[in-house]
Amino acid sequence: MLWVKAFHIVFVVSWFAGLFYLPRIFVNHAMATEPAEIERLKLMERKLLRFMTPLAVLALVLGTWLWLGWGFGGGWLHAKLALVVGLVVYHLYLARLQREFAADRIGHGHVFYRWINELPVLILTAITILVTVKPF
Repeated sequence: MLWVKAFHIVFVVSWFAGLFYLPRIFVNHAMATEPAEIERLKLMERKLLRFMTPLAVLALVLGTWLWLGWGFGGGWLHAKLALVVGLVVYHLYLARLQREFAADRIGHGHVFYRWINELPVLILTAITILVTVKPF
């Protein structure tokens, strides 16, 4: 079970790398004016999303395996699971934004994308505290 836990951590960290970087690419895309730069950013967005989605699935599968194998319980776990659901929704929202950028429909300015870039940091902080401290 420790192997499952180790790989769960690896896939969570890898997924978060994508969750941190994709909105940052959106910031650059929203500010881009050169057609070649815009096409390069579209390619980066598509490839990163395609790479990070299987990482998310593996992180979720291994997390579920840990939960079923060790049978964790308590309020902290319910709070963590709610945050994980929030991460999945955030991931899906990023996918929607990527499709909009691919279709040249930029719905917001770069400041909006800077703000949504901060959301996974807050969620990661909360999840780390919940898992480590188990406050309730």
